[in-house]
Amino acid sequence: MPISDAETPLIEDTVDGCVDYNGRPVNRSGSGGWRSAYFIITVEMAERFAYYGISSNLISYLTGPMGQSTAAAAENVNAWSGTTMVLPLIGAFLADSFLGRYRTIVAASVIYVLGLGLLTLSAMLPSSSYSDCQNTNEMTSCSPYTLQVILFFFSLYLVALGQGGHKPCVQAFGADQFDKLDPEECKARSSFFNWWYFGLCGGTIFTVSILNYIQDNLNWGLGFGLPCISMAIALIVFLLGTKSYRYSIKGDEKNPCVRIGRVFVAAVRNRRTTPSAIALEEETRGTLPHQGSEQFKFLNKALLAPDGSKEYGMVCSFSEVEEAKAIIGLGPIWATSLMYAIVFAQTSTFFTKQGFTMDRSVTPGFNIPASSLQSFISLASVLSIPIYDRILVPVARGFTQKPAGITMLQRIGIGMFLSVIAMVIAALVEMKRLETAKEYGLIDEPNVTVPMSVCWLIPQYTLFGVADVFTMVGLQEFFYDQVPTELRSVGLSLYLSIFGFGSYLSSFLISAIDKATGGHGHTSWFADNLNRGHLDYFYWLLAGFSGIEIILYLFFAKSYIYNRASVI
Repeated sequence: MPISDAETPLIEDTVDGCVDYNGRPVNRSGSGGWRSAYFIITVEMAERFAYYGISSNLISYLTGPMGQSTAAAAENVNAWSGTTMVLPLIGAFLADSFLGRYRTIVAASVIYVLGLGLLTLSAMLPSSSYSDCQNTNEMTSCSPYTLQVILFFFSLYLVALGQGGHKPCVQAFGADQFDKLDPEECKARSSFFNWWYFGLCGGTIFTVSILNYIQDNLNWGLGFGLPCISMAIALIVFLLGTKSYRYSIKGDEKNPCVRIGRVFVAAVRNRRTTPSAIALEEETRGTLPHQGSEQFKFLNKALLAPDGSKEYGMVCSFSEVEEAKAIIGLGPIWATSLMYAIVFAQTSTFFTKQGFTMDRSVTPGFNIPASSLQSFISLASVLSIPIYDRILVPVARGFTQKPAGITMLQRIGIGMFLSVIAMVIAALVEMKRLETAKEYGLIDEPNVTVPMSVCWLIPQYTLFGVADVFTMVGLQEFFYDQVPTELRSVGLSLYLSIFGFGSYLSSFLISAIDKATGGHGHTSWFADNLNRGHLDYFYWLLAGFSGIEIILYLFFAKSYIYNRASVI
C-alpha cells in the first residue's frame, strides 16, 4: 500500500559539502554551529596559554638559565617567533592537500605536547654551572651543559613545528562549522571570528598575569610544565567534540595547490597568446563576461593549450583560472598589511623598554612588571569584542544590509588607522618622558627611575588592543573567506605569515637605523641609555610609514573584487 503524503518522513536538513565523523551526510540541527565552535574556542584558549607561556618570557629564560647575552637572546627570540609564524604555510599546505584539517590538528597537537614535555625536561635538568654563575665572574661558568642547550632548542623548534600545523587548521576547522550558504549561520560565522579572538585574548591575559610570575619567581620547570598540561587538555577537549563536528568533503578534483600552480605554468607557456585568441576561446566555451575576469587578464591565457590544441590535461578550466586569480588578488592586501605587523612588533619590545625606566610603583615595595602592561592589549580586545559584535555590527547591519555590518576590508582599514593614532600617542609620550628626564637631570642616569608614571603608556597599549579587534580579526576572516574552499587553512597561514615577515622586517629596520644613527660618535636612537636615545623619532617614522601604508591599502582595497557576494 502506498504511503500517503502525511506519512512521508521529512527529509533531514543536511549541509552540502560536509559529512559527519563516519562519512555520512551531516544533519544541520545535530552538528556544527556553536555546539562545535565552543569546543574549538576552548582549545584555542588552552593553546594560546601554552604558546604565550613560552614566547612572552622566552628572553628571560635565555638571558637567565641559558646564560646568553641580551643581543643573542633577542636574535633567538626573533628567529623563533618568525619561524612560528611562517611554518603554518607548510602545515596548512599539508592539511589542505593531503591530511585534512582534523587529522592535521590531532597530529600537530601530539607534536606540540611532545615539544612542551621535552622543554619542561630541559628546564628540570641539573645545571650546576648556572647556579655557580651567581658566585663567579667567569662567563664560561654561566653556560649550561651542551646537552641541555641542544635539548632546549630542539624542544623549542618542535613546539614551533606543532604550532605551525595547529594554528591555521584549528581556526579554519572552527569556521567550517558554519554554513556560509545559510543566512543565520553566515552571520554566526562572522561572530565566530570575533569570539575566537576573544578566547585568544582571554588566554593571553591569564598567561601574562600568572604564568610569567611563576617562571620568574618560582620554578622554570613548573613554568614550562603548566603549558604542557594545558596543551594536553586542549587535545582531549578537541577529541571530545569529534562526533559533533562537520567535516568538509574532499572532492575528486586534483590537489588544489597543484591545480592552481598549473594555471600559472600554462599562462607563462602561453605568454605570446593574443587577446583575440583568448576572447574566441571564452566565446566558444560560452563563458559570460565576469567582473573577476577583468583582473589579472594574463592568467586567462591558461585557457588555451600551448600549441592551440585541446590536448587533455594541458588546458585549464575557467574555474581553475578564477581560483588562481583569487589567490594572486590577496597579494596587495598581504603586502600593505606588513607595516601594521611591524608597528605591532614594538608593543613587546620598545614599549616594554620604556616602561622599565618609568615609575611602576603601586604600593611601597611593589612595582608593576613592565612586561605585564602588554595585558592591556588583550584586556582592551576582550572588552571591545562584545561591544563590536553585539552593538556596532547590528547597528551597521541596519544601514548597510551586510551580514557582518561592514566589509572585511573596511574593518581592516579602521584598525590600521587606529594603529597610526597609537604610534602618534607613543611618540608624544616618549617626548614627555625625555623632557621629564632632562628636567630632573637624569639624562646620564639610565638606572634611576624617571619620575613619570608608567600609566602614561596605558593609552597606546589600549588603542592597539582596539585596533587588533578590527585589523587582526578582519585579516583572519578575509584570508579565510577569500580563498578557494580547499585552501582555507593556507589562507589563514598567509594571514599568520604577515606577522612572521613583519617580525623579520622589524628586526631589519631596527638594525639598519641603529647603524645609520649610531656611527661616527653619534648616539643611536636605540641607545642602551634610553634617556639619550630617541625612540620618539622611531615612533614618528613608523607613524609616517603607516600613513603611507594606509593610502596604498585604500587604493588596493577599493579595487579589490570580493569572490563571495555574501560577505559584501
